[in-house]
Order: sequence, then structure tokens, then C-alpha cells
Amino acid sequence: MKDMPNNLKYAATHEWASLEADQVVRVGITDFAQSELGDIVFIGLPEVGRAVAANEQMAVVESVKTASDLFAPVSGSVVEVNESVQDAPEQVNEDAFGTWLFCIKADNPAELEQLLDAEAYQRMIEE
Repeated sequence: MKDMPNNLKYAATHEWASLEADQVVRVGITDFAQSELGDIVFIGLPEVGRAVAANEQMAVVESVKTASDLFAPVSGSVVEVNESVQDAPEQVNEDAFGTWLFCIKADNPAELEQLLDAEAYQRMIEE
């Protein structure tokens, strides 16, 4: 498994989040999540413009083994989705931390402080 980037925040539900300019939070799934899922065959992304609350189910990843819900790490509105992963979902298996899924314009970027840092996430997945 790849080292977890220290510049990201991590949800207990295995999403990573990166605060970008203008309160936009870029979201993907962790390398641990993709390795547990196996070969990803489908990613259902949220609609641009959708308002979401932190911890709300908003997308789905399906693999040859199972389906897994994805949750919003912060409250806000979906401002962008990575449509290329719908055509080539294996990108997530190849580079989970380099492949984002959607972006949320955060109502309150301080919600990211509720997430785990890389060290805490590593401890959680080792338990």
C-alpha cells in the first residue's frame, strides 16, 4: 500500500479530502479503500449543483467484489465531477491519491478539522 499523503485529510469512511482555492474540497477514495474493493468497474458520481451535508451518502463505487457508498467529508455544493473516471474507473485502482472523484464548495471548510490526519488514518486501518 502506498504511503498516505500528509497534506490530505481522511474520513473514517475512507475518503480523502484536499482543500483547494476558494473553499473547494477535492475528494477521492484512499489507497486502502481501493485495495479492499479490488478491481473497480463503476463509479456513480453526484450531480453538479447538488447540495450535500457532511457525512451524507452521495456517490457509489462498485468493484468486482462489492459496492461501497461514498460520503461527503464537508457540507456544501458539488461544483465539479471527474467524468473521466466514469469511462475509466480503473484509474482509481492505479492511483487512488492521484484520482479525484468530485469537488464540493464547502460551506464551512473548518469541517475538515473533524477528519483524520494521515497518521490517525493509518492507525485506524491497522486496527
